[in-house]
Amino acid sequence: MAVTTSGERRDLTQSLTMVADFATQSHARALLVLLLVTFISVLPGFFSIPPTDRDESRFAQATKQMIETGDYVDIRFQDEVRYKKPVGIYWLQAGVVKAGQALGVPQALSTIWLYRIPSLIGAVLAVMLTYWAALAFVSRRAAVLAGLMMASCLLLSVEGRIAKTDAMLLATIVAAMGVMGRLYLPEQRAHLDAKASWILPAIFWTAMAAGVMLKGPVILLFVGLTAVTLAIVDRSARWLLALRPLVGLVWLVLLVLPWFLLIIERSGESFFSESIGRDFLSKIGSGQESHGAPPGYYLLLFWATFFPGAMLTAPAVPAIWAARREPGAKFLLAWVVPSWILLEIVITKLPHYVLPIYPAIAILLAGFVDSRNLSPKRWLTNATIWWFLLPLIGGIAALIVMFTVGRQFGLLVWPVIGGSVVMGLLAWRLYEADGPEHSLLRATLASLLLSAALFGLVVPSLTPVFPSMALAKQLRESGCSEPLVASSGYHEPSLVFLAGTATRLTDAAGAADVLAGGDCRFAFVELRQERSFGQRADALGLLYAPVSRIEAFNLGAGRSAIIAVFRSGVVAR
Repeated sequence: MAVTTSGERRDLTQSLTMVADFATQSHARALLVLLLVTFISVLPGFFSIPPTDRDESRFAQATKQMIETGDYVDIRFQDEVRYKKPVGIYWLQAGVVKAGQALGVPQALSTIWLYRIPSLIGAVLAVMLTYWAALAFVSRRAAVLAGLMMASCLLLSVEGRIAKTDAMLLATIVAAMGVMGRLYLPEQRAHLDAKASWILPAIFWTAMAAGVMLKGPVILLFVGLTAVTLAIVDRSARWLLALRPLVGLVWLVLLVLPWFLLIIERSGESFFSESIGRDFLSKIGSGQESHGAPPGYYLLLFWATFFPGAMLTAPAVPAIWAARREPGAKFLLAWVVPSWILLEIVITKLPHYVLPIYPAIAILLAGFVDSRNLSPKRWLTNATIWWFLLPLIGGIAALIVMFTVGRQFGLLVWPVIGGSVVMGLLAWRLYEADGPEHSLLRATLASLLLSAALFGLVVPSLTPVFPSMALAKQLRESGCSEPLVASSGYHEPSLVFLAGTATRLTDAAGAADVLAGGDCRFAFVELRQERSFGQRADALGLLYAPVSRIEAFNLGAGRSAIIAVFRSGVVAR
């Protein structure tokens, strides 16, 4: 049974062709299309999703404390040092928040979307730099397709709307790899003029320095593994001299050394022992913070996290294997394979760890899509059914969660998810008739609609999973100008970010002690600790007023919670 009539299919195909043709007419138009698609992918929910636990709120709170204290060297979450990552992302976030304050954004210090702007910028840069890097390997049309795969990639869509390091780190890695690709490929190197022979190394080493300031040695891992792999395969590393390593290393050191000297002066060896020893190296041999997983974890997640581009991987495998000795394919495979194997071996696994590999996969796939060099074998093209199944399964799951957790029917969500499912169905069913490029464009639209539904409509409606917002609302409505909070049992970073840096994360007795200290004090007490709180309050002779009870699901702890809100009264007896 046909999915559409021949006339409808022809109109749809012509529309998609016009979009692709417009984007490939010039670099400016290509970048404009990629910018718009990235915004469509990332902006839904960007302003409306509350601070998430735990990493985003930890990053945002540490930045907030830098602004409050005026200390832009040390990194702290309340009184605890936070030396897992260098200072780069905190400076970027602080700059945006300070700009927001200058522009009069209300309560800028506690407005989470301001802290997310560097991630949005990082996502945009990563997509545009994927296009730029791809131009060294494939045609302009294929480079646009590679950029679209990244712009609609579900994993980048998530990272672009979270206030942490990974989207911006991705941009630095793609910039560095784009330079390396141009200096590795003989035909690209042959056309470099004297000016470009200095500009490209400058871009490379600046990107490397920015990557180090964002996430320490992570960028060195991806870039270094690629270079070492190529040197082993080619039995030569002479092309690396084009990077001007001596001058470049001096430039890198000049950029990163000042802050490292300042943090060493402040903390001694603590920063390096915490960031390199306890955070970076410990992830190799153990599952840090319960994030351990066996090998194959990233391969399994790949089909969802790199949606919609992942579905073309199976049909492209024969062509990739046949081209493996060509310089372009060899470089891109050196970017992908060793890093992927290492990340699968490392015990600690989080979905975003493989994100820096995805641009190389996008460029590889785009080149073969543009040349129509994908296998027609049915057992390989059957993978494209996931263009339809993933929006269908994801959409149904989202509606169920919205109804059971958010307690909403979600009338606005249904047509958006329906559109995503329909476009995914068309991408799959018309793959053989219209070719992989048009199916990829339809699947891109399916991904954008799915992101809009999930992050723009479903997640913001799940108020029970964001109890910190409800608790902070109680403070705003209290009439207190500077309320002091003590929280017993519920210790999520988002509460500190929203309720104030002075928030005490304590036990039941500590919460009662804080209430006893004066007026405009609040205790947030989980139900399981309420009895202990009452006993301590009675022992102190404390009068306190119950304000409300909040039913929630604590995502950070993975359990439901009932949180009672108490306000200080007058000490009796």
